[in-house]
Amino acid sequence: MAGDIATRGDAATDADAPTRPDAAGAAKASGRDASPTVAASASASAHPASSGADDAPGSARRRAVFHALLVESVRPLTADAIEVAFAVPPELADAFDYRPGQHIALRMTLDGVEMRRSYSLCRAPSRLASPDPAIGGGIPAGPASTTLSVAIKRERGGAFSSWALEHLAAGDVLEVMSPDGHFTPHGQYDRPARFAAIAAGSGITPMMALIEHHLGERPDDAFDLVYSNRTAVDAMFLDELADLKDRFPARLALHHVLTRERRPADLFSGRLDEARLETLLTRVIHTESIDEWFLCGPFELVERARAVLLRLGVPVAAIRVELFSTGQPDEHAGPKPPPGEAAPGEPVRTISFRLDGTSGTVTTPVSAGETILAAALRTRGDVPFACAGGVCGTCRAVLREGTVEMAQNHALEPEELARGLILTCQSVPTSDAVSVDWDA
Repeated sequence: MAGDIATRGDAATDADAPTRPDAAGAAKASGRDASPTVAASASASAHPASSGADDAPGSARRRAVFHALLVESVRPLTADAIEVAFAVPPELADAFDYRPGQHIALRMTLDGVEMRRSYSLCRAPSRLASPDPAIGGGIPAGPASTTLSVAIKRERGGAFSSWALEHLAAGDVLEVMSPDGHFTPHGQYDRPARFAAIAAGSGITPMMALIEHHLGERPDDAFDLVYSNRTAVDAMFLDELADLKDRFPARLALHHVLTRERRPADLFSGRLDEARLETLLTRVIHTESIDEWFLCGPFELVERARAVLLRLGVPVAAIRVELFSTGQPDEHAGPKPPPGEAAPGEPVRTISFRLDGTSGTVTTPVSAGETILAAALRTRGDVPFACAGGVCGTCRAVLREGTVEMAQNHALEPEELARGLILTCQSVPTSDAVSVDWDA
């Protein structure tokens, strides 16, 4: 495997790597506001109903819904990772249409506890979720997809990932949420575009779909990938990346970085700290020639890479971020148990919401500090959510009235916050009455 990395996938492995001509223009993407605590306020007049809460402007938002899908195949990727393919029946083809970079959520019950986990789709779609040429760089639509593929890597202490690696097999049936997310190019390009990605470990999964789809559908685009792993045997999709390099030798540049294994060049051996990242981005990739950046991996690496890019002058609007984990011990704990009844005279918050065209109302004691998602789930079990940790964005809604405090935000971008979107799994009401709209 180490030989494969050294000979089959790499671009130039020194500081004298050739540079491509600079790409003209700036991508019309949006960067995530990574501040951990956000206070949001909105009113119905300030944030009227709009479409495209998770997509580029002008596209319709599709409500994420769970469906039972058959596991078509399970194959090992590394000693602690598998690829799982789900068969999509013709009647659900539209529901599971997707854009490269999107994710799905899997739901099941283990030992009496419901678990939901989000996983990026790792294969290029054969048809986009929207034929709108303003989305995804104007890539044309194709025939309907018949399978969905995700990669599951064992997490330390992860009950779901451990179960999947040890027991999941072809023929099993899992509940799968329809694709969601906006880790996709948002620029509209009538010229060759150049993209770059920084990934570590399982952060490679959305990059696989992005690289294959964009290079395959746009014959003049180019892609640079920095991919960090501990050793070569830990690298997921190593052979597939080499095959993509063989298909697109002049347009795909692979830069493998190993933290616990020596590479021929010192620059590609060791941890991706700020100094190494800055050298890679200025002497090998050349940030000024990139239209859009994609970052996915451990929280610390993603934040570090984002900081380096911003310091090098990359506009925040050109940086797209996807997190699988924040590193918090309770991030997969799900919504907290419901609070008890409010004591006589204790102040309460009133939460009004709209979901699937119907309205609901629930109250919550101020002392409980209950999130909008947790409160709404007490009256509507179909309220959308997946990670409940502020990462995936499935629970987002428009705040129509009142004020809230968001504890974490790793999913919404500045333009979405400006439109009044909040993460209901992280938002606690701070006004007596709050109104949110999941249909917007």
